[in-house]
Amino acid sequence: MSSKTIFSKSFGLNRPRTSSPYLSLTSPITRNTLHSLKKRFNAVRSKYPQELEWPATSNSVLTEEDLRPRAAVLVPLCNVNGRPGLLLEVRGQLRNHGGEVSFPGGKVDPTDKSHLAAALREANEELGIDPAQVEILGSLAPPQISLRGLRVFPYIGFVHSQIPNAGFEAKSGDAPLPSFSMSSIRPSFPEVAHAFHLPLGDIADLDQKERLRVHSFRNQAPYWSIDVTDKVSEAPGLTWADASGIDEVGGSDRPGKLEVWGLTGWYINILMQWLDVYH
Repeated sequence: MSSKTIFSKSFGLNRPRTSSPYLSLTSPITRNTLHSLKKRFNAVRSKYPQELEWPATSNSVLTEEDLRPRAAVLVPLCNVNGRPGLLLEVRGQLRNHGGEVSFPGGKVDPTDKSHLAAALREANEELGIDPAQVEILGSLAPPQISLRGLRVFPYIGFVHSQIPNAGFEAKSGDAPLPSFSMSSIRPSFPEVAHAFHLPLGDIADLDQKERLRVHSFRNQAPYWSIDVTDKVSEAPGLTWADASGIDEVGGSDRPGKLEVWGLTGWYINILMQWLDVYH
């Protein structure tokens, strides 16, 4: 047993499993996969209390927590080059969180009809993803509080390569869904410096590049932070440091390394737990 494994277990973490009963970590997502994921996410989500929707009605009994400012993020799942994974963005030159990796998202506006509507609006504004391309699979729970005091609601959605047409459901359920083209992404500069695809196999560290490092969420719960430095350095003529205008990852003790950590890392860990990969 390696020292890394011993260290992980001492913090309540084990090395990720190499497969999931709900989808392949390396083969393209299919229509049947989406049905399986919806069923799984709904089953797990039902174990948590239902959150008060937005906006609150006049009959709602509001607590202090309900009155906290809210934000919503989209956890975009998609096939890229035949591999399933997540779309992530590197934040640009912002007052807060510059240079960090995050999901598309932001504050819920008074004009948003729901938390989900806010997440889809932000994904469209930040990455140019048409809301009609996104098939919602479920929501992660429970929502967490960001360092800025926002209650953040995450929604998992599969991003199709194009808007599904009327004959979409009639296609074979086992056929791979078309890959999303990263060239269709339109990052909103300077808010978003770069967008990239992180394959599920890499999140599970199947390539054994030792991407995972034990981190502590809010100094309480252990989780895996994920090294994605190579994913951004692969972008022609662009590095995360140059694009964001900062020299190191906020909150990281490894200068020059870009990691998925904090609330984004925590939500990825929750997702991988629901998929029975992290445990």
